[in-house]
Amino acid sequence: MKALITGASSGIGRDMAEILSAKGYDLILVARRVDRLEQVKKKLKTNVEIVAVDLSDRTACINLYEQVKDENIDILINNAGLGVFGAFDTSDLQKELAMIDTNITAVHILTKLFLKDFKARNSGYILNVASSAAFQPGPLLASYYASKAYVLRLTEAIYEELRRAGSSVHISELCPGPVHTEFDSVADVKFSVKGLESRYVAEYAITKMFQKKLVIVPGTTMKLARFFGKFTPEKQLLKVAYHMQKRKGDNL
Repeated sequence: MKALITGASSGIGRDMAEILSAKGYDLILVARRVDRLEQVKKKLKTNVEIVAVDLSDRTACINLYEQVKDENIDILINNAGLGVFGAFDTSDLQKELAMIDTNITAVHILTKLFLKDFKARNSGYILNVASSAAFQPGPLLASYYASKAYVLRLTEAIYEELRRAGSSVHISELCPGPVHTEFDSVADVKFSVKGLESRYVAEYAITKMFQKKLVIVPGTTMKLARFFGKFTPEKQLLKVAYHMQKRKGDNL
């Protein structure tokens, strides 16, 4: 059994690696920082291959697939992600484009390529890590929220295609709220509400993935927020979202 995890050098990705290794899975760990991946590898019990890749590079994503496609991967976890904070007209364009390529394009490429192999074998799991941000617009984190909405809808659509095809391949979407990881420092924000521990989120996500849950939302707070958000007028939702994002910037 083997799993490939992107964004595996810290946070949820690192914790998922530890959990799957404890379950007996060999691992391919993908991230930009080799030194951090080596630190993760030292703690794991199974065979681990490290691949240093910048997933904002489309060619690198395709090369990653070509490098590992013959290794009979059973689980693909698209966990790598970036965020850029600030008003849309003033935020850094190059950082946003790198974020879009990481959050959307890399997920699109890897999901598509591995899905073809999984369908041919009629087995396998894909877990795409998005965010509760996927459920609503996010002023001051506009591009990030939009990128996660793309991943959510893509995953849901693939799920239905697989279901109608009678395939044994399963695809899930993890949509956590705030989590204690390096994301807030990379995105230059501090969350305005208490975050969940990444280990809890990782354990919950893997359990629900194996139970073939489609949309995985850890924590009662985010489940309630998702439920009540469905009944909130769009403009009111925008106002609430703006004030929540602004508090992130104010907390810096």
